[in-house]
Amino acid sequence: MGFHIVNELDKKAKQFVNDGLFQYNLKHFPEDLGGRYEDIGLFIKDELGEVYGGLIGAVCWNWLEVYQLFIDEKLRNKGYGNQLLLEIERIAREKSCDFIKLDTLSFQALDFYKKHGYEVFGSIDNVGREHTHYYLKKDLK
Repeated sequence: MGFHIVNELDKKAKQFVNDGLFQYNLKHFPEDLGGRYEDIGLFIKDELGEVYGGLIGAVCWNWLEVYQLFIDEKLRNKGYGNQLLLEIERIAREKSCDFIKLDTLSFQALDFYKKHGYEVFGSIDNVGREHTHYYLKKDLK
């Protein structure tokens, strides 16, 4: 039997890879952290349900990871980013997370995150040929 690599978007194959990695990782974490994965979505909506921004993340093992935070230009600098970060930090503490990690690009929100106590623990230069990709963490304990 021969094997080959296929370049395609296959939901079933993607799920196989995700499940396999999760099961492998499970063997290397304490038992009490085993089932700790939960997607989280915080959204800014108007009275009609129209979305104007939000934060998407997940509790994973003993941390909370922020994948995306976006606010429509009409609502920027009005405190919604602060509210989203405060709420995700509240959720992380409620879920007994030890830290929050996230990433941002040099033209995005580095100073905003630093102002909220996040510290850079790594970076990659030459992203898009002229930017830096920052990785940040905030300890909660």
